[in-house]
Amino acid sequence: MNCRSEVLEVTVEARQVEEAMLALLHTILLHRSSGKFHYKKEGTYSIGTVGTLDIDCDFIDFTFVRVSSEELDRGIRRAVSEFKDALSITGSDGMGQISLEFYQKKKSRWPFSDECIPWEVWSIKVNVVNLANEQERQICREKVGEKLGEKVINVVEVINRHEYLPKMPTQSEVDNVFDTSLKDVQPYLYKITYQITDTLGTSVSTTMRRLIKDTLAL
Repeated sequence: MNCRSEVLEVTVEARQVEEAMLALLHTILLHRSSGKFHYKKEGTYSIGTVGTLDIDCDFIDFTFVRVSSEELDRGIRRAVSEFKDALSITGSDGMGQISLEFYQKKKSRWPFSDECIPWEVWSIKVNVVNLANEQERQICREKVGEKLGEKVINVVEVINRHEYLPKMPTQSEVDNVFDTSLKDVQPYLYKITYQITDTLGTSVSTTMRRLIKDTLAL
């Protein structure tokens, strides 16, 4: 099986990291989740509905849609919070990457543990810049909102391609494909990881500041 890999990149100030990551991760998981499976007998099942919520950001001019499951939201927020805290240790300018990997399990014979085989990985590169004043922050608030809108459209376009998805499992194999631990939604099995780089590339930092200065000059 070939694993699909998609890369997104955003430049934000420190206070926007959490909301930007939540917006993108929730957008992806919205399209990689289903309602709960209710099996009547082997091979016959119905699928519950997936509720959604509109979320307004506090530090970005942006509203995103997420699955209404509070359990799912808590798990994503926990991972994003750890990433944000690790990123903040690098100082005012920093760079990191958070990845959302979807996988399926392949049963192994005892005494070996199950094999986890990734089939799709989304990597979000994050560049953090330090801005000088409130006027620059307001412009950044608007520009980041515009960029997130573009990224969300990109995510939806990628997901709508007719590419590999794990086939619908039988009742006995559903845990090999979906996370069935949540009571109100059933995402594909996934894990979130991150890595931090100490310094921000000069070109990225300069590009954002130039964008802000060009806007101020209008």
